[in-house]
Amino acid sequence: MKKSTIETMISFLDGESVDLAALRDELTNELERLNAKANANRTAYALAHDIVIGVMSETPMTAKAIYEAAKDELPDGFSASKVQYALLNYWANEVVKIEQPKSANEYRLA
Repeated sequence: MKKSTIETMISFLDGESVDLAALRDELTNELERLNAKANANRTAYALAHDIVIGVMSETPMTAKAIYEAAKDELPDGFSASKVQYALLNYWANEVVKIEQPKSANEYRLA
């Protein structure tokens, strides 16, 4: 969000006269931008799901190894850190995390 938009909102909350139509337009544009970004992320994670799960098995692998096995088929910009994030947050019920105290954690299918 632009600094000027925030300043305009503060002015409005302070009771000052502001151009409400312009403020509404700025806020609507910002909301649309955030929604587009969220939708793009949802789509990327949905596309990556079957690819990532497809390279996994009962044999434990690090997130980086999983990424390396799947990277050619993953959506553009889908990184090893996104694979790890998804394994921990979106697909945690489908995988088992194996904690490795002195090295990278490993994951296998549940």
